Amino acid sequence: MIVVKTQEEIELMRESALIVSKTLGEIAKAVKPGVSTLELDKIAEECIRDQGAIPGFLGLYDFPNTLCMSPNAQVVHGIPNNDPLVEGDIISIDCGAIKNDFYGDHAYTFAVGEIDPETEKLLQVTKESLYVGIREFKANNRVGDVGYAIQNHCEKHGYGVVRELVGHGLGRKMHEDPEMPNYGRRGRGKKFIEGMVVAIEPMINLGTQRIKQHRDGWTITTLDGKPSAHFEHDVAIVNGKPELLSTFAYVYEALGIKSDEENEFRKTALIL
Repeated sequence: MIVVKTQEEIELMRESALIVSKTLGEIAKAVKPGVSTLELDKIAEECIRDQGAIPGFLGLYDFPNTLCMSPNAQVVHGIPNNDPLVEGDIISIDCGAIKNDFYGDHAYTFAVGEIDPETEKLLQVTKESLYVGIREFKANNRVGDVGYAIQNHCEKHGYGVVRELVGHGLGRKMHEDPEMPNYGRRGRGKKFIEGMVVAIEPMINLGTQRIKQHRDGWTITTLDGKPSAHFEHDVAIVNGKPELLSTFAYVYEALGIKSDEENEFRKTALIL
């Protein structure tokens, strides 16, 4: 069942989403060769708690940490450890927070130092596909419209679109209806209505779409060992149109990146 949010609830969710966005911004300052994912996890937990929230992933379904940290061929759900990042790595960092009983859930794939052009293009196209999908999240469209847009954008570059892992509705629970696959057919699936909030999150592989789960019960990697990219935003339907609740602005500020990619999905510019 889809849980529609009031405008007041959407504003509370925006607060939770921005806590995650700010946390990813702090993480962006620390991602570099030599740092371990466990060190980044500690930074994230402190940042979330300092903002009056609690980590949304810690203990959820018995997950042991604050962040899902998935380098290189890991797609999602990687567990932080003491292994240092090295030059040329990429790493998906997925973060959640709870405040006022609502979740924020938000992810960004970082380059560790200089990365090869083929992998850099994967990151670029995957992030582009996120916004291509968000444009289709509007009143009277359907789940398949978002999935088709993401799939079409990525497959025309020859990338594998993961089937087994999907985006989702978001609210007082981390995972609500509807499921939001990154593939689909136009006009199919549940219809979008005013007040819906979802997490849209393309998970795109450089090679095959096929994946495997490891014995730890969490880590998921590409079957062919090639890199995977993952970007995620929280989005609400407001006045029939998609409105971002999360932002990459804090990440971009930390990395010195200028971008206007989010402007079309905001009523007013975000003030940092």
